[in-house]
Amino acid sequence: MTRALTLFSCTSLSIALAACTGRQSALAPGGVEAAAVAHLFWVMLTGAALVWLAVMMLVLYAGRSRRRVHSHETGGRLILWGGAVFPVVTLTLLLAYGLWLMPSIRPLAEEDPGLRIEVSGERFWWRVRYVPMAGGPPVETANDIRIPVGERVEFVLTSPDVIHSFWIPPLGGKMDMIPGRTNRLTLEADRPGSHRGVCAEFCGTSHALMAFTVEAMEREAFDTWLKGQARPVAAEQAQARGHDVFMAQGCNACHTIRGTEANGVIGPDLTHLADRPTLAAGIIPNEPDALARFIREPDWVKPDVHMPGYGMLPDADLDALVAYLGSLR
Repeated sequence: MTRALTLFSCTSLSIALAACTGRQSALAPGGVEAAAVAHLFWVMLTGAALVWLAVMMLVLYAGRSRRRVHSHETGGRLILWGGAVFPVVTLTLLLAYGLWLMPSIRPLAEEDPGLRIEVSGERFWWRVRYVPMAGGPPVETANDIRIPVGERVEFVLTSPDVIHSFWIPPLGGKMDMIPGRTNRLTLEADRPGSHRGVCAEFCGTSHALMAFTVEAMEREAFDTWLKGQARPVAAEQAQARGHDVFMAQGCNACHTIRGTEANGVIGPDLTHLADRPTLAAGIIPNEPDALARFIREPDWVKPDVHMPGYGMLPDADLDALVAYLGSLR
């Protein structure tokens, strides 16, 4: 019985510790704010463990075989110090420490941040718009966020439909995106790395299928990437057969491909779709087979998505469309 209990405890502990790492773990911080959150968690956990240990010691003491009768005065002191003074002091210290950390966990937006990123949570994807403060045209993408390392970035958060919640666990706390309201969040990555962000507020059928990728990059690599995202597609791409299929099927009514006649604003900007690591807001890999399946049956991949299915497309047209979208870099 003891061996089984020990094995169960070790297995449970291993599973719990494994959940503390990864691209979406708040306890594997990759940013200044997330490090403060993780530190606060461990402090709170230590305080809770001390309280639990004290209670268990009292339980063992009360359950011993040889009991000694205590006076009313002793019992009163135990209730006073153990049941009132100790919890109040412990919780007050933890609360004071948490409040002391608050400015670093949720810092105020700077007056002149180096980069502003406007993110709109929409069912069920993320519209991302870069607004360089040093000048230059805005750059729009979707479900893919890149930020420079060591610089505070301001996120301007909105939503046109329902309440979403913007959360990148390894970089900081979450912030709600409320229709009719603009919220701001500042984050700073302290080292390069790839992270996963999610919607942390139930927003509909595919709430759990609404993720995005965050890549923290060195400044030089970030500038190169942003300049590439600002460029329109090449002229030869606009003349491809897949482009003709794209236009003929009315995809341009919802999507923009800069450098072509496609200028729809309902769905994601597809100008550099092939550069994104995933499709359908972080749900499937950016591969030809996955893209073809999403075009044919988007509602199967992501239930209740607004995009219509194109299962009626002939295989030759679908292959041309997939090849065209896969060339948009």
